[in-house]
Formats: sequence, C-alpha cells, structure tokens
Amino acid sequence: MPKAAGKSRLVIDYRNATADAVGKENGISQADLDGVAQTISEAHARITKEHQDGGQRWMNLPDNTDLADEIQQFAQEARGQYHDFILVGIGGSSLGAIATVQALTHPFRNVLPDDRRDGPRFFVLDNPDPEKVSSTLDTVDLDRTLINVVTKSGQTAETMANFLVARGALIDKVGDEQAKKQIVATTDPEEGLLRKLAGQEGYRTFPVPPGVDGRQTVLSAVGLIPAAMCGIDIHQLLAGAAAMRARCQSGDVRENPAYLLAALSVLADQKYDKSMLVMMPYADALFGIGDWFRQLWAESLGKRLSTDNKDVYAGQTPIKSLGAIDQHSQIQLYTEGPNDKLISLIGVDEYRARVEIPAPPASIPDLSYLEGGELGQLLDRERKATAWALTQAKRPNLTITTPKIDAFAVGEFFYLFELQTVMAGAIYNVNPFGQPGVEAGKNATYALMGRSGYESLRDDLLTKPDDADTFVNAPGT
Repeated sequence: MPKAAGKSRLVIDYRNATADAVGKENGISQADLDGVAQTISEAHARITKEHQDGGQRWMNLPDNTDLADEIQQFAQEARGQYHDFILVGIGGSSLGAIATVQALTHPFRNVLPDDRRDGPRFFVLDNPDPEKVSSTLDTVDLDRTLINVVTKSGQTAETMANFLVARGALIDKVGDEQAKKQIVATTDPEEGLLRKLAGQEGYRTFPVPPGVDGRQTVLSAVGLIPAAMCGIDIHQLLAGAAAMRARCQSGDVRENPAYLLAALSVLADQKYDKSMLVMMPYADALFGIGDWFRQLWAESLGKRLSTDNKDVYAGQTPIKSLGAIDQHSQIQLYTEGPNDKLISLIGVDEYRARVEIPAPPASIPDLSYLEGGELGQLLDRERKATAWALTQAKRPNLTITTPKIDAFAVGEFFYLFELQTVMAGAIYNVNPFGQPGVEAGKNATYALMGRSGYESLRDDLLTKPDDADTFVNAPGT
C-alpha cells in the first residue's frame, strides 16, 4: 500500500533569470510576470474545469495506487524468476522509464552480482539500430528474459520491428508457447494492433491510459513496470507527483511553481529572444530526466499553428547538459556565445554517497586546496560557480534544488515539468497535446517500407529529380 504522500520539497530560485540580476535586456521583470498573470489565471481555471469534466487525464495518474499495487505484485514475482528484462519502446514509451531507472538505481546495476542488483538486468530496445539490437539479444539469457513491449496503438514502426525481432529470437530459443509467457504488452486497453496480437497470443497486458499522450505516461504502467522490475518504490513515485500536484493548486504565477517556470521560459523566448532552454542537472543520476524533458518540451510546444489556426511556429529548443562535465564543453558557448538561452540548473542538497578527497602529496602544494574536501561538495560548488559566472555574463539562469534524489523527488520532477509544459502551451496559445509534425515522417517510413495504402506516397518518394546527381558528393563523382 502507498506510504503517506508527504509535502513537496523542491525549491526554485529564479533571481538570476530576472532583470535585477542580468539586466533589463535579458531578464524577466516583475512587470513581465504581472503581464502574463491574467493569462495564466484564466488558463488555470480552464485546465481545472477540463480536469473536472474528465479531460487532462494525465493529472489523474498520481492516484493510480491500485494499478501500482498490481504492478508491484507482478514485478515482485517476476524479479525472482527472470535474469534479464527488455523494454521495447521508443519516445514516451521508453524515455521516462530510462530516466527513472537511471535516477534511482545503481549506475552500474547490470554488472552487479545477482544478489546485489535487486531485480533483473535492464535493457532497452528503442532505436532500430541493428548493431544494438543484435548485441542486446546476444547479451541476455533468453531462457530467463522477460520482454515488455510498449506502444499504445501497435502502429509505431520502430517499436514493432524491434519487438518482432526480439520475439522471434525468444521463440527460436524457448519455443512458441513458452515465449508467450515471457512477453508482457503495455498497450491500449481495448483496440490497436498490439492489443489484437496480445489477445491472439495470450500475453499478459497492462494499460496505456486512454486520453494521455505518450510523453505524459511515465506515471502509468508505461513507466511503472520497468521501475518496479528494477526494485524502485513506485508508490513513492506517485506520492511525489501527488505532492507536487497539491502544491500546484493556485492559479497565481508566483505561487504555483509549474506556472512560474512556464512563464519564465516563454517570456524568455518571446520577449528576450532566448529560443533555447537548457536543463543542466548537477548529478549523473538526473541526466535521463533531461532526455525525457526534451521530448516533453519539444513535441508539446513545437507547433506551427496556434489554437485559433494561425501560423505561429511556436516552441523553444530544449537542450540537455550535465554539470560539471559540460562546464568543459558547453559553458564556454553559454557564457560568451549568442545570448539566446535560458539555463535551468538542478542542484542536490545531499548526494547519496559521500566521498572524501584524500590529501595530495606534499610535493604538490598547488593541490592542497582540495584536502579535506568531498566530491559532492565540489560538485555543488561547481554548480554555484556556474550560476555566478552565467549571471556575471548577463545570461539568465535559474536553479531547482531537491534535498536528495529519491523516488519521491523524481515523481515531483515529472509532475512539475508536465504541468509547466501544459501551461507553457497556454501562454504560447498552442495545443500542447498531439504531435502532428511527427506524422509526415511516420507516413513516409510506412511508404518506403511498402505498407499497403501508401503506394502513391512511395512513388513520390522514389521518384528521382532530374538534377539529383548534381547535389551528391560521393567517391568517384
């Protein structure tokens, strides 16, 4: 059963994103926040009503404790039975799970001894890269492997191709009937190609929640099954999300942390030409959240049309970065290159490991400043130094701090960023749901692969322009 929900713990410090810190040419003023306050208040009222009327279903996912109980029981049995676990999915079907496992388990869990790993080894087949897929299938013990295929419709070419390959390898190894017992499908509860296949084959199934876009399903069975298989407390994930939801009840831009982040991001983009949003955690464990956020922000807000059907070409390009590593690769650009970024640093008050720095040799006195220090202390001071350097260079930045990295905090991050994105859509005046810009590429892939019904598009794609060779540089040309 779920533990007590607790209270939200994340702290947002946005002073370095304001005009007071980085100048009126680059920073958001209090008048700017006042200027979007009414828009945000009205959008909050609309979102709240839509939720009450059965819409905005992603907001219900933190309440899914009964499903979490079912998943926890399933995973507890499966963890003792299987040595390897393969997640087959792409985009929203894999990024949230990867982020959760990266944040909350040992960074080298796959090479730990079985008695220290708390569950099977975790592998992901997302990109249909033949080298990665074949290497994965060579690495796992198929006799003791559970495959979880995740796609709402079963139409995703990359996922279904990878699944058919993994399924075929499993059948070759253990036989058709046994293979059916080692496959779990997370898909639409009623319809779709994968639902049809699962029904025919008798796979164990879990639902992709209806009315929820894939990039917002991390707190559903999509993300909870891989998390539970890796020994993560999924009830605490939901509890953290619920705590953030409770904190975000106000329609006031300064009181609601998600709305504040949305306002800062969109204002920075629309008014101060900060067309890029950098997420830079100072913890390796949180780097996957940057990957997950990139899809959430880009697919939700990168829209050509406004809600009133006008061309707006909205969106802010999300960039992932990692402190302190990217202080040695990207910060040079951020501090002295184009001033076109809002940088969001993520700090951790207390890391889960404490590593003291030994005294250097007496013959190297220039390293004596490290003596008595500790790695987490160094990493956090690197973050503070980066914030200072960016501010000195008039580059707007803000800091989100968590007391520690645990399942509760990760749940908070997920809900915070999802609500931030929905409100950003309201400020941009675009629909943050759906991804129409993705469909053209999907349809072209179907045509090139010979799918029935796409013949005319295939002919267009394969017709070579008369001057095509003019623009090709190849050996011998």
